Amino acid sequence: MIESLGWGALAASSLVAGAVLALVRRWSTALVGLVLGFGAGALVASVSFELAEEGVRIGSAYAVAAGLALGGVTYFVADRLVQQWGGRDGGSSAGAPLAVGAFLDGIPEQAVLGIGIASGEGVSAALLVAIFASNLPEAIGSAADMRSAGRSRRSVLGLWTAVAVCCAAATMAGTALADAVSSDAQAFVDGFAAGALLTMLIDSMVPEAKEKAKDWAGLATVAGFALAAGLSLLA
Repeated sequence: MIESLGWGALAASSLVAGAVLALVRRWSTALVGLVLGFGAGALVASVSFELAEEGVRIGSAYAVAAGLALGGVTYFVADRLVQQWGGRDGGSSAGAPLAVGAFLDGIPEQAVLGIGIASGEGVSAALLVAIFASNLPEAIGSAADMRSAGRSRRSVLGLWTAVAVCCAAATMAGTALADAVSSDAQAFVDGFAAGALLTMLIDSMVPEAKEKAKDWAGLATVAGFALAAGLSLLA
């Protein structure tokens, strides 16, 4: 369990690191857009190679499909609640959709990491790197937007620390529940994370990257995808 906590904390630490990076200096709008584009590409690779493909490999396609549907709907509903809470345009929820996405995909992703540790297969280097690398742009983009909207450094850092703690705890939960979880249940968890990620990418991350980085967003996305896909194939 200590091993699980250590790996989970390592993977989730990039959420706090990203928030700190956004708070210690002022990031230009274009640079935030490039970071978001790069992160979007890395997340697409994560969905493709570490979640959807892995889910179908270990369980049934129906379980993955059910997870995809529920993950997408869950993010959709949560995002609408965030909009009602403060609104995207200059309100207190600026940057919050990315935080919601990081939470909804981070919990199942890191639970899968914990299940892998408990199964004796060891730590998936590709999944660990994918989680760590994709967390950074989400946290940087969200924290930068929150700071620009007037939220205090303490509240922004506190939010991302709380998300990181929950994600690290999910790794321990995955390890503890591994023996009681069927292969279809694991496939469902993979699908849920993939569904939440895809919905967040299309609704929030990609449009914001395009708006801020303009025509450079596409190239940044390709670079992020290439790096994450390469790491997945090498692992």
